[in-house]
Amino acid sequence: MDVVSQQIEPPNCDKTLNIQIKTASDGKAVASWETDDRFINGLGIVMGGFVSSAADITMAYAVSSLLNEDQSFGSINLSTTFHRPVVVGKVDIDARVERIGKTIAYVVADLMQNDKKVASVTSSVIILTAK
Repeated sequence: MDVVSQQIEPPNCDKTLNIQIKTASDGKAVASWETDDRFINGLGIVMGGFVSSAADITMAYAVSSLLNEDQSFGSINLSTTFHRPVVVGKVDIDARVERIGKTIAYVVADLMQNDKKVASVTSSVIILTAK
């Protein structure tokens, strides 16, 4: 959460993907992702793995906003449904924790480009507590 409050630098994965987390609190996170030629595949569209990664990063901030300092987490599955191609430009990502228990959280994200949904992503996340 220190990344959101700009107390520390974003991790390398955020920088590499060129993603900026705008807000993260109460199980929700909003990000802006600027895609460019580095993410384009041979068909001229953003490769699906990058789309999934952008959602995964944003969902991580949504989960983090609900955890305490003794907890960490990791994705145990990730499922992406593509609705239309992602092209070079801005992509808005909204992620939210739908359910959270003691050991598992269920998280969803919607990715929008040019006011159209381009992908929906779901993930189950295991919550780990230091002992």
